[in-house]
Amino acid sequence: MSAVRRLVVEADGGSRGNPGPAGYGAVVIDAATGETLAEAAEYIGVATNNVAEYRGLIAGLTAAKALFPDVGAAGPDLEVHVRMDSKLVVEQMSGRWKIKHPDMKPLAARAAAILPPSSVTYEWIPRAQNKHADRLANEAMDAGRDGRQWEASASTAELDAPARTPLPDRGPPGDAAAGAAKARAALAAARGGSDAGTLFEVDADAADSGAGAGASGAGAGATASEAGAGDAVASEEPEPTDVTAAPQVGWAAAPDLGAPATFVLLRHGETLLTPEKRFSGSGGTDPELSAVGRDQAARAAAHFAALGTVQEIVSSPLRRCRETAAAVADRLGLDVRIEDGLRETDFGAWEGLTFGEVRERYGDDLTTWLADPEAAPTGGGESFAEVAERVAAARDRLTARYAGRTVLAVTHVTPIKTLVRLALEAPAKAMFRMELSAASISTVAYYGDGNASVRLLNDTSHLR
Repeated sequence: MSAVRRLVVEADGGSRGNPGPAGYGAVVIDAATGETLAEAAEYIGVATNNVAEYRGLIAGLTAAKALFPDVGAAGPDLEVHVRMDSKLVVEQMSGRWKIKHPDMKPLAARAAAILPPSSVTYEWIPRAQNKHADRLANEAMDAGRDGRQWEASASTAELDAPARTPLPDRGPPGDAAAGAAKARAALAAARGGSDAGTLFEVDADAADSGAGAGASGAGAGATASEAGAGDAVASEEPEPTDVTAAPQVGWAAAPDLGAPATFVLLRHGETLLTPEKRFSGSGGTDPELSAVGRDQAARAAAHFAALGTVQEIVSSPLRRCRETAAAVADRLGLDVRIEDGLRETDFGAWEGLTFGEVRERYGDDLTTWLADPEAAPTGGGESFAEVAERVAAARDRLTARYAGRTVLAVTHVTPIKTLVRLALEAPAKAMFRMELSAASISTVAYYGDGNASVRLLNDTSHLR
């Protein structure tokens, strides 16, 4: 019989805003000695607590597998005991709670596919016992805030870790899995189902190829002690639902607004006109992305793929946006829906000119335009008031269509600034006080009562 290596994975994730700037941390520990074998942490951009926690689990299981890449072949058998202070993740991955939230399903499937389900067990622990992973997650978020990468060599997270003792032997391999299977069968029967695997409910098209099969058996990783508890409460435990609650808006917001429509606003990548700061609207030459712009689009695509939160993609009809959106859509396996209301302002006769050139040629018109949102650029362009009207109409259509969803909207400077301004109920002149870099990310969430929350503006950390 091959040797058995027993590891403990402690994982955590956090979001400063829920959703907000988020990160995860994970540590792999030798169960026999309590020695730290590996650490992992990463800033993941804007995400919810639950997404960050699942990302921490994925990182921890991946690190555990990497320590013994020949597991299941000629190498040792591997048992991994996961300890987390997230009740949601522990209960869902143990198979006792259904996974209904669309953001969680593919993440849970990825976690379940890393190792054979029968070799992974789960345990909830209080936060005070998860300090090592918690500190790693906070180090990652601090690094993201400062625009740098988390570095293991600089981490002091282990200093906060509680004293560890060897994990008690859980008996021959397979005992825990057998007990857990019994518990899942009892829970399924109590809820009127004959197949314990249906408790997991992973959409096949939401998971990575081949992951769904592994996910359906995730509950086999529950411990023997959990199996006994499951038998005792199966007849009275109501079916839990996801607790990915939306944050309140302001101090006086009601707590039951439901999940918002969250719009991640991505400005298109650079064109040849961008670095020269030339007016480039919907009435000009419709330029394509430059080489720099295509690289920015690819970096944005990698960022959103790692984040795992985007569910839909909409785009301005202009070429630079469609090309940026296509790069992300290809990476995520999503379709792009064109929304005409997200096109850039028509700058009339100013198209292709720099600000200085416009001042030189059309000085009086420019002065009026800067002072009055009803004023249009020379030669029949659009006023900011007209742009605001069509952008607000597009916002209303999209928030109704995508209530409770996270949507990537690939658009331009003026529509993004307009959406932010309207969400803040700021005057039109606020448009001139916002900076918006190429391929930057801004985020606005829209709630069922009409309130909005601006969560991010002009983030370019994914491009560094």
